[in-house]
Amino acid sequence: MSLLRIDHIQLAMPKGQEDAARRFYGRLLGMTEIPKPDTLAGRGGCWFRAGPVHVHLGVQEDFRPATKAHPAFVVNDLNRLCASLDAEGFSIRADHRLPDFHRAYVADPFGNRIELMEEIMSPGPEKEESAKRTKGRP
Repeated sequence: MSLLRIDHIQLAMPKGQEDAARRFYGRLLGMTEIPKPDTLAGRGGCWFRAGPVHVHLGVQEDFRPATKAHPAFVVNDLNRLCASLDAEGFSIRADHRLPDFHRAYVADPFGNRIELMEEIMSPGPEKEESAKRTKGRP
């Protein structure tokens, strides 16, 4: 037995806030909404994907945002994405403590912590060493 991949990330959201989810995950993060199966659609929430990344937002009656546990999305053009989020009123917190990555944190419209990461591209042998170090990273 072995794990093969992560199928999706599940985040909680408050009831009736699907439009806010569509704005943030769809319009701002550039994800595509995918239909929920008929057997689950009545529960509310919405699902999104961007390439192999799948995010499911499910309604939680006693909703409390995840302020520590979080997904980390690898993006291209982190500066542009952060500028877009900032222009839409989302507070961005930059973090430079992880070698080989620029990264920032933002809260989705419900207060869930989201990490945004962009790999720092450096040519030469240092890049090869970086790839070796990050290969086993979860």
